[in-house]
Amino acid sequence: METTHRVFVGDSRDLAAIDDESAELVVTSPPYPMIEMWDDLFTELDPAIGEALEAGDGRAAFDAMHAQLDRVWDELERVLVDGGIACLNVGDATRSVDDSFRVYANHARVLEAFESRGFDPLPDILWRKPANSAAKFMGSGMIPPNAYVTLEHEYVLLFRKGGESRSFEPGADRRYEAAYFWEERNRWFSDVWTEVRGELQTLEFADDDLRDRSAAYPLEIPYRLICMYSAYGDTVLDPFWGTGTTTLAAMCAGRNSLGSELEAAFLERFDDRLADVPSLSHSVSRARLERHREFVARRREEGKSFEYDATHYETPVVTKMERDIQLREVTSLEAVNDGLGGDSERRYRASHEPLTLE
Repeated sequence: METTHRVFVGDSRDLAAIDDESAELVVTSPPYPMIEMWDDLFTELDPAIGEALEAGDGRAAFDAMHAQLDRVWDELERVLVDGGIACLNVGDATRSVDDSFRVYANHARVLEAFESRGFDPLPDILWRKPANSAAKFMGSGMIPPNAYVTLEHEYVLLFRKGGESRSFEPGADRRYEAAYFWEERNRWFSDVWTEVRGELQTLEFADDDLRDRSAAYPLEIPYRLICMYSAYGDTVLDPFWGTGTTTLAAMCAGRNSLGSELEAAFLERFDDRLADVPSLSHSVSRARLERHREFVARRREEGKSFEYDATHYETPVVTKMERDIQLREVTSLEAVNDGLGGDSERRYRASHEPLTLE
């Protein structure tokens, strides 16, 4: 099996290089309005944002920042198939503007924007971030009432385009082979994720400055979402590509991917990471199988039995739908220079095989 991966240098407010209804899934983490590290970016997009911040008008700046993101959401509506899912990792912001401290509820504003475009909101996910400091409060310390809760979580907002789910041909292999294990379903489809940090190996990114200027999230998050909401053969889009975490997750999960990134430097750095992708892919898939076998051992110790056996692995499974699971790993990956796109685009081709066992 082969997958293709394309990344464009460009403004995600205009995804003209991507055809209508060409992605089945969106997984992305946009810049968060009213987080100071993104002020310069938003001001470059609309100078009125910088003027509002200087004038101490936080609400006007917040609305103007989201107006820029709204143009991206218009493009996502166009390129996502009917029934496709959009997964947006977004955090709220706390900030003092003109000596007034408040929270800016980015997740609520994004939810409103997608609903207004006809997307159906689905139950969302909270994931717990590591605290930025040992202090668990902001404000007046130990004296009530002017201390504030520290935000240590972010949202994964989930939306479906249109009123109906995607349809597949009965018994579609690409869907059943992409199934997840019973115990994975129970963890992944919980509305609170507390264990995502460090669960999957990731690749090092040498340029700390570039990482600081990205909206990077742990590899585990896009990998789970891709496994949860797409099948083999599907295409995953990330309009805020950054360090390429979503593309790495798509490669490991055996899906195609598309990405858009404003800064060409990110694409140049990504090429340096290609050689390590096969080993990353193998370790990710192997970890899933090993965790399943640990689950099997625990369940048997509890005196519980299994009714079904996996077709491709020597292990039992809980449900009939798990029997045909076939995990994939990247066996080779190459950059494709076909003369299209020039320096403004990168193309990659990955070959995948079923997970091999030593």
